[in-house]
Amino acid sequence: MKNIVCTYCEGNDTKIAVISREKNKIKIHKASTFDVVQPAIELEDSITGLKIEGDDLSFEGTTGAKSSSERNVAISSIGIINNMLKDFNLKNSFFIPIVTEPSIYYHIVEGSKLSKASKVTQEIIDDIQESKNVTIDKENLGYVELADKSLLSVFLSGEVSCIKLINSLAHYNGKRYYKIPTVKSAELSLAYYVAKRKKFFPDDQSLIVYIGKEYSKLIFLHGRKLKHIGTTLDIGTLNLHTYDVYFSKILLEMENGGINSLDNIIVCGEDDSENLILSFYGTFPEANVSRLQFDEIDISSVNSDTKEKISAFSIPIAVAQEYFDELDETYTGINLLPRYVKEDQKFFQFAWHGFAMLPILFFVTFFLTLKILINQKDIRQLNSQIAEQTLLLRQNQELVNKINNLEGNISGFSQTQAILDSASAGTGIWSNVLNEISHFIGMKKSLWITKLSKDDTGNILLEGYSLNRNVLTEFAYSIKSAILKSVTYEALRDKNAYKFNLVFNISSFRKSAQ
Repeated sequence: MKNIVCTYCEGNDTKIAVISREKNKIKIHKASTFDVVQPAIELEDSITGLKIEGDDLSFEGTTGAKSSSERNVAISSIGIINNMLKDFNLKNSFFIPIVTEPSIYYHIVEGSKLSKASKVTQEIIDDIQESKNVTIDKENLGYVELADKSLLSVFLSGEVSCIKLINSLAHYNGKRYYKIPTVKSAELSLAYYVAKRKKFFPDDQSLIVYIGKEYSKLIFLHGRKLKHIGTTLDIGTLNLHTYDVYFSKILLEMENGGINSLDNIIVCGEDDSENLILSFYGTFPEANVSRLQFDEIDISSVNSDTKEKISAFSIPIAVAQEYFDELDETYTGINLLPRYVKEDQKFFQFAWHGFAMLPILFFVTFFLTLKILINQKDIRQLNSQIAEQTLLLRQNQELVNKINNLEGNISGFSQTQAILDSASAGTGIWSNVLNEISHFIGMKKSLWITKLSKDDTGNILLEGYSLNRNVLTEFAYSIKSAILKSVTYEALRDKNAYKFNLVFNISSFRKSAQ
């Protein structure tokens, strides 16, 4: 179970106890007393890391307005408290502020004035408004039933210095806050603890005397139920000179509470000495006077000084017992946790209209998420279509390239056909030319051709040799439009030969071929 840090602030005296429950037994890990200037001053985020050895620090002469020295006192006190708690994981601990007068006020409402239980809280608020002219919030109000069936209401007024002290400690360690599950009344928790531990008879009139350093408290019980809470006494171990002061105050509060005699007196707090107990025996000889014992509490982890003064932490121990019983649902106490603390500790800092917006935010988020998923599906489909169209485009481009090639082939077909026609026609002309030449040469054995060519103008050039000059003349006449360009005499081996050049136009053969 998580540790709880019970913080009891009474004037400048602050008691802090780190408590847990192990095997259904309360264990005190550490407990210390501090003198802290109240109310605690909010620390800036930059003020961190103060380390002061020791558990106790006392400052005197801090009355009047908050000066710079008072601010330094508060900061130093926070540093000492932080040093005391340095061995504990504070962010995983619960802090329980314990308050008393003047942070809280008590108001008694007679049971006969109240009607239905469902309207009790509002009727108490109305009664407080009428009698004290104070307007309070339901969140800051709690009540318990007294022995005479009347109701004792308790409520907070303004900011609570003990809560500010815890917040200052959180800021000192760089945290926004420490978890505060509840705020408890010192008097009511101590009354519950004593009634739980002591064996009182139903008609017993009992008095709890809690002695502090500066203040003391008188709490009266009838049987095991609360009877009366006396006015806080401004006397304690620091300013007490004689115990007789207590006796006069006790008698006055007994008269105010309608208490005739005392059967039990339980002493606790800063002073539970033998001298005090003997003094009570002398004044109330018929009463059973005893100390508040803590035999059921595990105090093995605290130092020897704390063990000797364990009664000084009666109220933090009582609050721890009440809190654990509430967790076990064996007791229902009051919780004075202010509304502003609840709001500060919320994970989401929303007012009522902020929470009203949460369903709208949920549906908007759901709608946007659904829209995004639909759009992503559409995008995937479009990407698939794009891929298909891209593939089709490539296939079409290949077809276009093939068509272009075919168009090129088709466009060149006419030209090819003309060339083929021209070649075909020329083949017939050449065939005629060659036939005539070969026919003449076949007749004349003394003539042969060495060269046959065609120039750009369509003229055919023939070169060759003949052994007979007259044969050349006959050859020239045998070819239409032939001109014998030259005849030269050359020796060819052992015979005389005539080299000739003959020119004729092939167009005359084209006409004859047609």
